[in-house]
Amino acid sequence: MPLKFAANLSFLYQEIPFLDRFEAAASDGFKGVEYLFPYEFEAAEIKKRLDDYGLTQALFNVAAGDFNNGERGLSSLTGREAEFLASLDQAIEYATELGCTRLHVMAGLRDTTVAEETQLAVYRNNLRKAAAVCEKSGITALIEPINTRDMPGYFLSNASMAAALIEEINHPNLRLQFDIYHVQRTDGDIIRQYQKLAPIIRHIQIANPPNRFEPDNGEINYPYIFDLLAAEGYDGWIGCEYKPSSSTRETLGWAREFLGAT
Repeated sequence: MPLKFAANLSFLYQEIPFLDRFEAAASDGFKGVEYLFPYEFEAAEIKKRLDDYGLTQALFNVAAGDFNNGERGLSSLTGREAEFLASLDQAIEYATELGCTRLHVMAGLRDTTVAEETQLAVYRNNLRKAAAVCEKSGITALIEPINTRDMPGYFLSNASMAAALIEEINHPNLRLQFDIYHVQRTDGDIIRQYQKLAPIIRHIQIANPPNRFEPDNGEINYPYIFDLLAAEGYDGWIGCEYKPSSSTRETLGWAREFLGAT
């Protein structure tokens, strides 16, 4: 099955303004885009770029609190439940306008002022609510384990914890965002992890350790992984959430066979 790659516009094409990155991605052959947050722009502005350049909005994040000052999500934070639900409503409004069916719900950092089990209970309850709310709009809420070397203190730090929560909540609109870069740094054994978790994976992201560069610049053998994903019939988007080691276009050699660009 042909693989589908989405340009992450928060990481790629940073040499040009954000709204110009849609055209750049389409020119390089991408059919989908993702990014961290759209909220500083009107949804209509982004929708026009998607329509103008024939792009699918693959994914973005629910607002994560005061991101610029270090917050990394609200869904596990005690006392922030109402703020989380308001941010979820905002994200669903944007997703509906943009035709996006996947939202990443960031967990937030470990709050050491409360017991871990207390924070986990808040997180579990908010994820149940998020899945139910998203279901009404035909959207899937995704959770993503993030390694704590890149994001110290992140509450959802490994794939086993994410899988256990998804199994426990048992809602079809709560699924896993499988970031190969984070899985490699946290657990390793990428192929076994993918095959074990494939039934609940609805989005994949890629970058190459140790520097989080493009897929052909680092320690992971991505051609092998891409062949396996195609052979096993993965039909979701693969988000290119990497830090280009030079200009974005110069780092797309690995992608030519997939994007059809020259």
